[in-house]
Amino acid sequence: PDRVVVSQAAPDFTLPATNGTMLSLSDALANGGDVLLYFSMGVGCDGCFAQIPEIADDLAAKGITFVPIMVNPIDQVAAEAGRFGITTPILVDSNRQTSSAYGMLGVYGHVDRPSHSFALVGQDGTIKWVHHYAAMFVPRDEFIRELGRA
Repeated sequence: PDRVVVSQAAPDFTLPATNGTMLSLSDALANGGDVLLYFSMGVGCDGCFAQIPEIADDLAAKGITFVPIMVNPIDQVAAEAGRFGITTPILVDSNRQTSSAYGMLGVYGHVDRPSHSFALVGQDGTIKWVHHYAAMFVPRDEFIRELGRA
């Protein structure tokens, strides 16, 4: 698939969240500050879920709105989030249009779902940083250091 490029306009989207709401990129940007989109394998990948609380507080402290996105059915995502005690709403991209628009499919051999990838969208609506990880969990200090290079 086409890979999203840094400095290109971020594709807008509106997706259902595990907390019963709908969230768009525009809504997230309205909070002020940058928005970090986290595309992951989701259900079946414990590291993908453990990643959320690992970095959520640091991102909030930096004024970054954190938006995890998975492609599994919303009830499965919500159940796994509950198992991990995750309170951050997780968006569900069941038709994979958003994941595809951001070039997150087909990375590290996962044709039908994202791997472990991030896109930082700046307040101006452009993509400032994209990073794909081969590992399904990135320790907080390593992740925050990489993000700091954005």
